[in-house]
Amino acid sequence: MENRKPAVSIVFASAQGSTREIAEYIGNDLAARGATVEVADAEHAPDLSRFDAVVIGSAVRDMALLPTVAEYVASHRNELSARPVWLFSVGIEPALRGPIGHLIGRMVPKRIAAVRDSIGPREYQAFAGHYERVGVSLGARVLYRLLGGGRYGDLRDWTAIGAFSDSIAQALKLHAPHTIPIHP
Repeated sequence: MENRKPAVSIVFASAQGSTREIAEYIGNDLAARGATVEVADAEHAPDLSRFDAVVIGSAVRDMALLPTVAEYVASHRNELSARPVWLFSVGIEPALRGPIGHLIGRMVPKRIAAVRDSIGPREYQAFAGHYERVGVSLGARVLYRLLGGGRYGDLRDWTAIGAFSDSIAQALKLHAPHTIPIHP
């Protein structure tokens, strides 16, 4: 990677679009810093042999990464171990407030930890996503409120996402961007 642009594959699985938008934001940021970036969903991920680094992102369902990402990691474990990898997840837990919410928000569910530990990423980060009230059962809404959920809508922390992207860029020795990517 010394005298050429590092090539970064960003692989994601999204349930409602938040994870895709975060993956695209990170991809735009790294490209603005000089990397060659390809963003693709896990089902259409490119061959990893032409990439120097990989960023993997997944929505969280039932306290686990989406099956397409878990399967992707399992089937590409050898290729992933040969290059630096970063992992992020997108769920509701990081948006929870209050004592119980903060405790839950800091916990890494066992099934996510198992996938994380199987590839040993340089960094794992959990982000809040989009959480809409429409279509959510009354019981789930009450539980969300009891656990410290304060509001509905776009709960993503773009400053934290930018810091995660910046840490990837620093590890890859990329320069500062000429323009700051704008989040969706």
